[in-house]
Amino acid sequence: MKLAEALQERADLNTKISELRSRLYDNAVVQEGEKPAEDPSELLTELDKAAERLYELISRINLTNCATKADGVTLTELIAKKDVLKARIGAYRDLISAGSQTARRASRTEIKILSAVDVPALQKKSDELSRELRLTDNRIQELNWTTELK
Repeated sequence: MKLAEALQERADLNTKISELRSRLYDNAVVQEGEKPAEDPSELLTELDKAAERLYELISRINLTNCATKADGVTLTELIAKKDVLKARIGAYRDLISAGSQTARRASRTEIKILSAVDVPALQKKSDELSRELRLTDNRIQELNWTTELK
C-alpha cells in the first residue's frame, strides 16, 4: 500500500468514526416500548474496529514519514515546513489586508490614516512563500504516491 492510499483511508476512517459517534448519539435513548433504529452495541463494535484500524494506520503513517527521506530531509520535516509556511502566509496576508485599508477623508481637517507597512514588499514576500508552499506540497504529494507504507 502506498502512503497516499493510507492517508486516504485514514481520512475515510476519521469520517466514519465521526458518523458513528452521531449515530450512537441518535440511538442512545428511545421512548419506552420502542426500539432504536440501530443497535448501539453493533455500532460500538463497528466504532471499535474503525478506531483500531485508525490507530494502526496512524502509527504506520508516522513511522513511514519519519523513515522517508528526500534530499536529506524527512517527510515529517517537509510536513512541518508546509504547516509553518501556511501559518506565515496567513500572517502576511492578514497584515497586507490590514495595511491596505486606508480611510477616505471627506475634508482636509479629518485625521489622515496611512499604512505603517510596505504593502507591495509584503505582497512580494507572500507570493514567494506561496510558491515555496506549492513546491513543498508537490514534493510531499510525490513522496506520498511513491512511498510504500511501513
